[in-house]
Amino acid sequence: MSEIDRRVLQTIIETANDHFFIVNGDGRIVDISPGAEAVYGVAREELLSSSVQQLESAGVLKPSISLEVMRTRRPAQLMQITGTGRRVIAEAYPVFVDGRLERIISRSRDLTDLQLLQDEYALLQKRFSDHLKRSQAAPDLEEQALDDALGGGPGDVQGTLQARSHVMREIALLLKRVAPSDANVLMLGESGVGKTAFAKQLHRWSQRRAGPFIEVNCAAIPDNLFESEMFGYQPGAFSGAARQGKAGVLEQAEGGTLFLDEIGELPLLMQTKLLKVIQDGSLTRLGDTRPRRVDFRLVVATNQNLGQQVEAGLFRLDLYYRLNVIPVTLPALRDRREDIPELANACLRRLNQRYGRQKILSNPVWSILMGSEWPGNIRELENWLERAWLSSPTDQIEAPLASPAPNSAEPSGASARPTLEPPSLGSDETLQAYLARLERDTLAALCKTLPSTYAIARRLGISQSSVVRRLQRHGLAPPARRL
Repeated sequence: MSEIDRRVLQTIIETANDHFFIVNGDGRIVDISPGAEAVYGVAREELLSSSVQQLESAGVLKPSISLEVMRTRRPAQLMQITGTGRRVIAEAYPVFVDGRLERIISRSRDLTDLQLLQDEYALLQKRFSDHLKRSQAAPDLEEQALDDALGGGPGDVQGTLQARSHVMREIALLLKRVAPSDANVLMLGESGVGKTAFAKQLHRWSQRRAGPFIEVNCAAIPDNLFESEMFGYQPGAFSGAARQGKAGVLEQAEGGTLFLDEIGELPLLMQTKLLKVIQDGSLTRLGDTRPRRVDFRLVVATNQNLGQQVEAGLFRLDLYYRLNVIPVTLPALRDRREDIPELANACLRRLNQRYGRQKILSNPVWSILMGSEWPGNIRELENWLERAWLSSPTDQIEAPLASPAPNSAEPSGASARPTLEPPSLGSDETLQAYLARLERDTLAALCKTLPSTYAIARRLGISQSSVVRRLQRHGLAPPARRL
């Protein structure tokens, strides 16, 4: 390496926001970036005279990511708590020469300030909630503005949101306040609680409402098509590519909002590429070398616990922090029954318009609606109402003709809901391998006892498409295919 190249490299390291460590194959520290001593609370000279084993024992690195790479001989990512109490996200990559581990390059980013901002956001959200509770008896101008913005009055068949419960109005007001910004929003909640509807409403309230709203279900795209669908491709990029090429969904969302549903199903490789797009604001199509600028507002949703997926190595920690700027948790329908009448009426209006008849619900049906648990949430409620509407021979839907769906309640028999004993951890088994084996054994057991992938999805609290993808991943046949 020439002298100018060394100086360029040194300048990059010294001016980067990340903190770099270069460690040799046995753990001795070779070099560090200047800012590392402030984050880890140890002078640079002392760090350079130490090993990662010593620093981990002294509590400076909790834990050492370089030791993890030395153990696995693979790239690693983890969260560290430094000796100064700061939280950093660390990544490390091995460097091999002739099959021998010669160096480990690690970089870390201090997330303490981000955590403080998130804590401040949580405090503001709580104060906002308290304010709403105090003013609940006398709605103020902001509440009236929310009513006007939500629309969906009694005569509006295409009503936007049915947010009548106190908790949902809090969430709607929060989204209305953050809508003018371009902050990433993470929608959390069970399948069917209305995450897509709230994402669309957020777009309508935003300054990007004149742009497109692009919705992508990450669980519905086959792995081998993910990159071409997300990033697009140039003519001739691969066999079967369209002659004129194609813009991916990231480009299609230009000037608008990109909604990635079931973000927890995004493959790790695509997580890395999505993170780069978020950081750089540009992408490169398949078969192209020219980056293209993209400008969209990102909203993502999941019914999974992303924190647990991070710990299992299934979701990138740095992407999680990028997405988790404004977290919004939508409660299950059973926890906000005040919304059921409005949701049911809106659904009934749509059904009446679609099928050209004016049917009404009888009082016994209302009792069923308000008393059911609705494990499938709004989606199950709407499907149930449509079955009831179609099965009713008269213009009044009666309770006997609108009997509850067979799978909407928990089975009473013990055999219908099997108890799954988790396997023990193997002596040389990693956490990721153990969790994968546990997932496969659980799915295999449920395939033997439950009648369909929809039943399995209800049992596990995930989407049916997610069940199908996991069965395919483990080479398991769905229940319907069993003889």
